[in-house]
Amino acid sequence: MSKQKQRKNEKVAAVVEVNSDSISDNISDEYAEYHKVHEKSLDATQLYLGEIGINALLTAEEEVFYSRKAQKGCEKSRAKMIESNLRLVVKIARRYTNRGLALLDLVEEGNLGLIRAVEKFDPERGFRFSTYATWWIRQTIERAIMNQTRTIRLPIHVVKELNVYLRASRELAQTLDHEPTAEDIAAKLDKPVEDVTRLLGLNERIASVDTPFMSDSEKSLLDTIPDERDMGPAEKLQDDDLKNNIEHWLGELAEKQREVIARRFGLLHYEPSTLEEVGVEIGLTRERVRQIQVEALRRLRQLLEKQGLSLEALFKA
Repeated sequence: MSKQKQRKNEKVAAVVEVNSDSISDNISDEYAEYHKVHEKSLDATQLYLGEIGINALLTAEEEVFYSRKAQKGCEKSRAKMIESNLRLVVKIARRYTNRGLALLDLVEEGNLGLIRAVEKFDPERGFRFSTYATWWIRQTIERAIMNQTRTIRLPIHVVKELNVYLRASRELAQTLDHEPTAEDIAAKLDKPVEDVTRLLGLNERIASVDTPFMSDSEKSLLDTIPDERDMGPAEKLQDDDLKNNIEHWLGELAEKQREVIARRFGLLHYEPSTLEEVGVEIGLTRERVRQIQVEALRRLRQLLEKQGLSLEALFKA
């Protein structure tokens, strides 16, 4: 090999080595930054969970004591009610993960519902606060998910293709004297007009709250959204003063049915639980708990309908 060729190869090797080091450094920097952000998010979550873990749950007697004082304007009692139920918010919020909002965001929204529940709770009705608060917490979380995420979840490959079309539309908008049409975008990307129209239609398929709910109705989607000021199921439990009847109705059920319903819906001294949680607590499978719940609700519906009451109004929360 000639000296000239050898020197040339050495230069190429040096360039490759430098570029490799540069690429490696860039990748390392990017990973370090990603890890830093991810770790920071985990740290924030763990820190919050650690902080609320020190707050002991209140007994039924303590709930009555502090809520009565809160009603009279005692801020310390109000704060005590809120702080002692933050873990309930986390428990409920975990059920809504992977639906567009981070856990801490869900918790933040749920905390707003908890605060509202503390403000409206009436301890004289005899119900546990957790039963009442659960409805408010769920409502605020579900409303946040509805407001901040798409109603239609698109597959990732569709989202990527849609983003290509939207990017092309933005570029065309800078050069054209009109809003880019599907034909303009299709011509720029050399794609069929039908494909562009179809995907852009997916992007626009977000209903306005003022849109008529039905083609032959003047009622809008907004009219179908419940007003926060309206009574929710948990409020109806209190306002109708049904406490004395609940124990009677549950007493009409078989022992296992009574326990499943009480645990599932947070009646008596229990907190609301999932089918899985109830199964673990009483030693049954999730499916068996579900079957018992169906049987019990059917029996309760019969009892309530005889008195002109709705089962859904009681247990929807």
